Amino acid sequence: MHRDKLLILGAGITGLSAGVSLSKEIYEANNIPGGICTSYYVNPESKKTYLYTDGETYRFEIGGGHWIHGADDYVMKFINRLSPVKCYERKSAVYFPDWDLYVPYPLQNHLSYLPRDIARKALDEIIQSDHRKDVFILADWLRLHFGKTLCELFFFPFHELYTAGLFTKIEPQDKYKTPVDKEQIIKGFKEKIPPAGYNTTFVYPERGLDGLIDKMAKACKVNFNKEVNEIDTKKREIFFKDGTSAKYKDLISTLPLNKVIKLTNLSVDELEPPYTSVLVINIGAKKGSRCPDHHWLYIPKSKSGFHRVGFYSNVDSSFLPKSSRGNNDRVAIYVEKAYLPKKNLEAEEIKRSCNEVVKELQSWMFIDEAEVIDPTWIEIAYTWSYPGSKWKHGAIQLLRQNGIYQIGRYGLWECQGIAKSIKDGLQVKYGR
Repeated sequence: MHRDKLLILGAGITGLSAGVSLSKEIYEANNIPGGICTSYYVNPESKKTYLYTDGETYRFEIGGGHWIHGADDYVMKFINRLSPVKCYERKSAVYFPDWDLYVPYPLQNHLSYLPRDIARKALDEIIQSDHRKDVFILADWLRLHFGKTLCELFFFPFHELYTAGLFTKIEPQDKYKTPVDKEQIIKGFKEKIPPAGYNTTFVYPERGLDGLIDKMAKACKVNFNKEVNEIDTKKREIFFKDGTSAKYKDLISTLPLNKVIKLTNLSVDELEPPYTSVLVINIGAKKGSRCPDHHWLYIPKSKSGFHRVGFYSNVDSSFLPKSSRGNNDRVAIYVEKAYLPKKNLEAEEIKRSCNEVVKELQSWMFIDEAEVIDPTWIEIAYTWSYPGSKWKHGAIQLLRQNGIYQIGRYGLWECQGIAKSIKDGLQVKYGR
């Protein structure tokens, strides 16, 4: 292979977008494209396939539900060229199981749903808060903006689960997910108000994300089963675990930033930032008598430790076996449970967590009999930063100096959705 080549690492949504844009080869560790957005199908007999078969299957995604929000005209034009989409208005809520209470997301904008004494106390604390103060830790940012009452009720217990306890150590990263608008908060104390936040509307491909990803992959040359073992930045050569190698001049990488630093044997003179792993449990079940019609729920308290429940089939019935799409007697669900970094969970621990989650959802009467329980372990799921850390900037610049250009959610170590990930790939810049 000639050294003047530009190569791409990773055939997730960002890497595929770059492959389409640049017409360059992609190297992917797995045997299928899509990364955490990969769709797959399981029938009630638990036979798993990555291909659409007879329609009597549940459709899931490896990393849980991925809905496309915030796409500008440029990204939508690209998506529509490959796949028609359906448009949706978000229906999400915070669920308090002890009260069996649903409060629309974002919680702070809908205080009228809470018991009146709690709502009044929370409103007073928010109004009296001084948002101009500088805070450097996520827990302090939440307390400053939402007060003691809402923090104790929701924000602290939810973030304890969501960040696996890191919210008392990491810098604020919730600003784009957690809107702060005192005028709307006051209005929402008095009356019902419209949804707010970063994803009030979203789109999803008519034939599923797998349909979109398949079209993108067919427009690229993807080399599968190419897991990187080492990157020699002096020789500009990638060594794969199958014993092969590839030389390059410039390298576009969508791999996690911390992983690429290790693969190159480069070092940044800063403490590496933390991340959390997530166990995603996909469930296909007979629908329970109290199953909500929300698209997803934020959970501040659960016996089995999960922080979010999403309902694929409440977004679109195509996630269900064909025979159930009309009579609405089944439900396709994803559940997220966060952990501090682990390479893998033991099989017994995964099985125990799955059983505990299913029992809890049954106790809430969200589901009856579970026909499919299929867990996926995402080693690097959510990325965080320590206050004042320059590690991310230093790592990105160091790699650029060595001809490696990081893009995408994990490549840039940031929180972003599918639309931004696609745009990163389409508009990738490289070279000095």
